[in-house]
Amino acid sequence: MFIAIVDFSTTPEDRPAALAQFDAERDAVRAMPGNLAFQVHASREDGGRITVVHEWEDDASFDGYLGSGSFARFGECVRPMMVGAPVSRRFRAELVDVVG
Repeated sequence: MFIAIVDFSTTPEDRPAALAQFDAERDAVRAMPGNLAFQVHASREDGGRITVVHEWEDDASFDGYLGSGSFARFGECVRPMMVGAPVSRRFRAELVDVVG
């Protein structure tokens, strides 16, 4: 499994528009081959902070996302709203168990 966690900030005024862009693309990303999860979280402590958590079957699936129209649209729409550079942490993980 390949996991990517992306943290970035916008101004508090821009955050609703950034979140709306993620909402608009969510179904398309979730339908991509190899996507296991795509979650967007708005920080409760910081009015501009957003965290995106991706789970993919493998690196190749994530690479497909990076080359997708959805990723390009995120860049065109959301990147200009960012305050500072985003931080992307990427992991290879092994699922041990699903409880619940």
